[in-house]
Amino acid sequence: MMREDQIKLVLSKFSLFLELDDQELSKIVDISISREFKKNNHVFLQGDPLNNVYFIYEGKVKIYKSDSSGREQIVAILKSGEMFPHVGFFRKGEYPAFAEILEKTKLVVVPIDQFEKVLIDNPHLCIKVFKVLGEKIIDLQDRLEEQILNNTYEQIIKLLVRLADKYGTEYEDGRILLKSEFTNKDLASMIGTTRETVSRTLTKMKKENLIEVTEIGDMILNPKILLEEIF
Repeated sequence: MMREDQIKLVLSKFSLFLELDDQELSKIVDISISREFKKNNHVFLQGDPLNNVYFIYEGKVKIYKSDSSGREQIVAILKSGEMFPHVGFFRKGEYPAFAEILEKTKLVVVPIDQFEKVLIDNPHLCIKVFKVLGEKIIDLQDRLEEQILNNTYEQIIKLLVRLADKYGTEYEDGRILLKSEFTNKDLASMIGTTRETVSRTLTKMKKENLIEVTEIGDMILNPKILLEEIF
């Protein structure tokens, strides 16, 4: 469990709370608690009552949906500095997805009903929440358009570029190192295709020198060159 001053330090680094003064941030801290989760545990299940919003201090969380046949669709892989679920502040009812811990993770937990009272007292914080939600909506719209307008090969390219932009380390020559954090099954689940299709596509990309794969499975790619395959 983190102390209140530690929780304040953690929350102060999130974009949602950057412009709050110390007194305003203290109101958030007063209603927050910290929790640690072990790998493979779930923070919540799809359909559980929607009670809290979570802020990741350390670790990694997979957000995914499951259909009636048990097929998994990954919505997002979240890391330190990110929050979930984004719909939490303005939605009643149930969690729309599963949240699974991928490695030991520390979270700051904010109860929604108490946070709503803080929003009422701090209208400018409402504006910031809407901005964060707006950015998320744009991202989801882009991903939906990719599924509608692009074939599987193009979807995989755009997925790699998106992951590289979010999680990669850029070299001076414009190439990006993407650590081997995502299996082919993960990549397939993110765009609704099969692991075999992703495997064949990545093999094709390697043969055509569009991507490099190191001995430990890390991927090196140039987003500009990959996108030229589409446009």
